[in-house]
Amino acid sequence: MAESAPHLFDDDTAPAAPDGAAFRASDPDTRLYTGDCREVLGSLPEAGTVDLVFADPPFNWDVNYGAWDDSMPRQAYEQFTKEWLDACIDVLSPSGSLWVNIPDDTAAEIVVHLKSRGLTMVNWCIWHFRFGQCRHSGFITSKVHALYFCKDPENRIWNPDTILEQSDRASIYGDARTMAKDTNKGMRVPMDVWYGKYWGRIQGNNKERRHNHQNQIPEVYLERVILSCSNEDSLVLDPFTGSGTTCTVARSLGRRSIGIEYSPENAASAWERIHDIGMVRKGEGIGQSSAIFKSRGGKTT
Repeated sequence: MAESAPHLFDDDTAPAAPDGAAFRASDPDTRLYTGDCREVLGSLPEAGTVDLVFADPPFNWDVNYGAWDDSMPRQAYEQFTKEWLDACIDVLSPSGSLWVNIPDDTAAEIVVHLKSRGLTMVNWCIWHFRFGQCRHSGFITSKVHALYFCKDPENRIWNPDTILEQSDRASIYGDARTMAKDTNKGMRVPMDVWYGKYWGRIQGNNKERRHNHQNQIPEVYLERVILSCSNEDSLVLDPFTGSGTTCTVARSLGRRSIGIEYSPENAASAWERIHDIGMVRKGEGIGQSSAIFKSRGGKTT
């Protein structure tokens, strides 16, 4: 397990963290642990009470994550995947949801394993981005899978009205019927392929960019997941904190959160974002149109 970082708090009166959190802040309670998530998850006092888990694990693509081995033999990687998934299931509340962000080569294995553990798939979403890595050996990869599972589909937190987007009927066709609805005029729950403004890969001079962090997810992605699958003061957990997007967005939205990061150096950088910088695109992805055609300006009946 990685060496723990020193405890840091948001004020001088904050109590010591007897549970071993490397970083902790209050209002709302936010904690960041360092170490192997399988071990940390097994020791959390909140087992069975986490409302939402969002996991963006290492893809085993030989990326430099410092001390972490991102080039395991395939069998070892699949075993690692099952172990952290099981640990996440154990901390979920009966009404909790689990999201996994994963590429093509491991999506099917995760779906099969979660179903074998009795979880229900709510959606198999796709995060689509325009700047995949150029190659000639096959079609350019321009997506990652966003797998949405829950323990009890009839008793899960689900807030669709918080994440509505403009419908094509409203934004393209000016359809009077959608504007005549009693509620949510011209709006709809987003489709299961996610793209649009602020939904691209975080790179270059993007103001969300955290240098020295790999494969950063845009804030609008986590905002959609957290708003729809948790309530204010719900407990959100990320077993692979990385640049800190999940806890940053959760904290900005009034959710309690727990992050786990293998690297103490990455954890310290993520904490700066979570605690000192905060969310930079709050609300900017809500209510957008994802239409791929311009408005035709007319109305249909």
